[in-house]
Amino acid sequence: MYGLIWRILPGPWPVRLLLALALAAGVAAGLWLYVFPAIDPYMPFNDGAVETTTSGG
Repeated sequence: MYGLIWRILPGPWPVRLLLALALAAGVAAGLWLYVFPAIDPYMPFNDGAVETTTSGG
């Protein structure tokens, strides 16, 4: 898949590198700003409480 993306990007390798980095940053920003907040209520590790039992000692 990465080879396919590399072949599709235009220009010489420095331009391709910059475009690939921009593409990766855009995907990361999209995940961070839209996808992760959307699925946050459905994730099981949102509970901050820790269950403890007192054993008297």
